[in-house]
Amino acid sequence: MNFLACDLGGTKVLIGIYEKDIYSKSPKLLLKKKYFSAEWNSFDSIIENFLKEECKNITYPLNACFAIAGPVKNNSAKIINLSWNIAGDDLKRKYNFRNVELINDFGVLVYGIPFLNKNQFETIQNGELHDGFSRNFHAIVGAGTGLGIARGIINGTKVQVLESEGGHMEFSPRSQVEWELKKWLKNHLKVERISCERIISGSGLSRIAEWRLSKPDTINHPFQRIIKELKFSNNLRKKIPGQICELSNKGDILMKEIEGIWLEAYASWLGDVAVHELCFGGLWISGGTASKHLKNFKSDSFLKQLSNKGRLIDIVKSIPINVILDEEFGLYSAACRAKML
Repeated sequence: MNFLACDLGGTKVLIGIYEKDIYSKSPKLLLKKKYFSAEWNSFDSIIENFLKEECKNITYPLNACFAIAGPVKNNSAKIINLSWNIAGDDLKRKYNFRNVELINDFGVLVYGIPFLNKNQFETIQNGELHDGFSRNFHAIVGAGTGLGIARGIINGTKVQVLESEGGHMEFSPRSQVEWELKKWLKNHLKVERISCERIISGSGLSRIAEWRLSKPDTINHPFQRIIKELKFSNNLRKKIPGQICELSNKGDILMKEIEGIWLEAYASWLGDVAVHELCFGGLWISGGTASKHLKNFKSDSFLKQLSNKGRLIDIVKSIPINVILDEEFGLYSAACRAKML
């Protein structure tokens, strides 16, 4: 039996056809295609093109799972920045699927965890289970465009997803540097409250750079030109995190400092999630930045910041921590869910 998986974001749509693999519990990819949302006037036109043009020589999929970048209610969703309305019942009827499920694109990741292959993740902390704690509780987090988190109860291949908006918890400064950054952000963004997502995300890294480059000692740094261009092109913000990391890797001292502020904030937040969720099954780090920062995540300084939770340090150290290396884990997880339907 074949099934369809889709990871639908504001910028791109990734669709794949999978089949059950008789030699593995993991779904097997048959084909996939990437679409750029701006090039299409509706989601229907993308699905129709994919099924008609790409699936000519394979068995038609019976089940479908659509991971949606936004809230899902009653198996329906609205992609606000694209003005797309998507209804699972309509898709089921129009394309003759047996089962269709729409799910938030972060919540869906929990479904992929029990089906992970060894090459899709790397463990950075093994953790040692204390007596009386269950390995069934998991949490998955990810800093990308935003800061996502979802929880799940996993018993073998049975999964219950518990979605969360924990990325919007208020950011709590731990140092003078973070206190100054938070004050600057409130003034710069003209908001009364700064969430963790404002700092621990791709756009957050660019905001940290803006703040640091507003200081007098950076006036001659070459990155000033890029910061000034932000006033005229907000799309540039998406490219800044990669440029910061690239310059940091090349030894730029200021970029290393900026990246270091971001990493420390991320590590501390991860420790807070571990304490809050008591996810002894595993704390999973995903998102667009995960594989790119694997070396930083594995460092002693990052893990020390993560576990620095006072009297609960031993609890945090007992939780397995894993980094998802598969950059298309959203699509894979949607396939895992489609396989379950």
